[in-house]
Amino acid sequence: MNTGNNLLFLIVSALLAFMTLSGLSGWQNIKGVRGVIDFPDEIYAGRETLVTVTLENRKRYLPSFLLQLTLPHGGSALFFMLPRNGSESETFTVTFPLRGAQEPGWGELSSPFPADFFVRRTGIPLSGCCTVFPRLLSSPLTEPAGGRPDRGGESSLRKGDEGELFRISDYSGAEPLKRIHWRLSARSQGLKVKELSGSLQEPVLIDPLLLPGDREERLSRAAWLVNRLMREQQLPVGLRLGGRLFPPASSRRQRLRLLTELGRHDQA
Repeated sequence: MNTGNNLLFLIVSALLAFMTLSGLSGWQNIKGVRGVIDFPDEIYAGRETLVTVTLENRKRYLPSFLLQLTLPHGGSALFFMLPRNGSESETFTVTFPLRGAQEPGWGELSSPFPADFFVRRTGIPLSGCCTVFPRLLSSPLTEPAGGRPDRGGESSLRKGDEGELFRISDYSGAEPLKRIHWRLSARSQGLKVKELSGSLQEPVLIDPLLLPGDREERLSRAAWLVNRLMREQQLPVGLRLGGRLFPPASSRRQRLRLLTELGRHDQA
């Protein structure tokens, strides 16, 4: 019929067609995307930590635009464009409330593309896992309530920053800067550090059952002691946990191993 409403019908039809095309292109935009999370070595419960997320666009012919990824434990990142058969990485902060093995599994991917009429959302699989260490709760280095850290009959936890010069060795990266022997370092190819007789102390064996508080507080205090004794005092530290004994050592690998065991202990 030839009426005055023809123009209105044409406009409405064009808008509906545009909405249909917008919806189809919007869903196509968020399809074929997968994510990989790269976690740092040290993550503590209740503390913000930086993670790197890499989104992969597996579509063969089409790029993706304006993608926002949100993780289950909070934190989100915006990816402006993913090239076809390409990937992009972004770094942002997340906070894990509880200790233990964590595997996000799925994240929410959303996008207002192409016209910002609607925001499309979908879940995407995320590969990557980590172990969250217990919250750090300070503990006295002197004898705690109910016992003392086992040290082979020796309970002194003094620092090894004083004493007579024992020897000169290569700098490993774990020693404090004040121990660097700058004069000898200038004459050699690498940095040299001074080892003092006071730093040669007996190893420490930490038993969380001897620390005050409930189970979680004990694990948190034990984690704090591991960092304090190994990072600041350069002491070899071991752990007695759940009937298992981890012999003392002083490497970074040992410290992360002890923190991992504390993080996964009796995890439901």
